[in-house]
Amino acid sequence: MKTFQLQTLLRTGAVVAALALGGVAAHAQPGPGRHGGPHGGPPPAGLFGGHLDHALDLVSATDAQRSQIDAIFKAAHEDLKGQREAGRKLHEQLATLFTANNIDAAAIESVRSQISAQQEAASKRMTQASIDAARVLTPEQRAKIAEVAKKRQARAAAHRPG
Repeated sequence: MKTFQLQTLLRTGAVVAALALGGVAAHAQPGPGRHGGPHGGPPPAGLFGGHLDHALDLVSATDAQRSQIDAIFKAAHEDLKGQREAGRKLHEQLATLFTANNIDAAAIESVRSQISAQQEAASKRMTQASIDAARVLTPEQRAKIAEVAKKRQARAAAHRPG
């Protein structure tokens, strides 16, 4: 095999392997009291940063606000429930392709593309849920959440090597 083809195959394999590992992490189930994201995990980063209950506590959200936001994320989770099984099947298909005697780069790319499209659809749905939830809160509540998130990001950045 030519060096260029081998390098391309290795790069493609690394990207697809990273996507496969990311998919496994995305399929994790939420713990008790956690709100599910597109694959059962936390809501995406953004206004809530994956810590919905804590964020709502910080801003003293009313029971009505909590109920509305809970319904928004439950609906999004329900909308994306079918994608979970489809995603598992795609990742199994990808693993099968990578363990085959002959590596079919076109088939691998096709599955990678399907996984990417599925993740994009889930991201769009959860972003819309986050927008809908943010609209339930007052501007002051959103500003407080953003302030806390900014402090958390600064602390995390201070601990990163670099």
